[in-house]
Amino acid sequence: MTKPIYVLNGPNLNRLGTREPEIYGRTTLAEVEAMCREAVPGQAIEFRQSNREYEIIEWVHEAIDRGAGIVINPAAFTFTSMAIMDALKMFPGPIIELHISNIHRREPIYHKSLMSPVATAVVAGLGTKGYVIAVRALRDLVS
Repeated sequence: MTKPIYVLNGPNLNRLGTREPEIYGRTTLAEVEAMCREAVPGQAIEFRQSNREYEIIEWVHEAIDRGAGIVINPAAFTFTSMAIMDALKMFPGPIIELHISNIHRREPIYHKSLMSPVATAVVAGLGTKGYVIAVRALRDLVS
């Protein structure tokens, strides 16, 4: 069986569809998951969301042992979590950092990602459709 792609989502992304729709749109996280699965038929996907930093770290550790690649939207942890960054540094495969909004067009506090230096690529500013682009790109990178 093919190793899964891990799609990991950080804090507050469980509120997609209702949280600041002018920035993040009205698509729910459940709809994003369905879009990802439809985008790469036959590819196993582990799609997860947590508001807890330690849980995301545990999932990265799991992906180190079981995963083909990681798409990660760390949300607010992008700017604060050296622990997630350190975990991602251990991952031997490709990593795509993903952001629904273009973090570089937002307030300065959002401009410095701790994840970008360890990511293979970054997708930002394409809305929730960026997830489809990211999982397709990752599938191509690992195949």
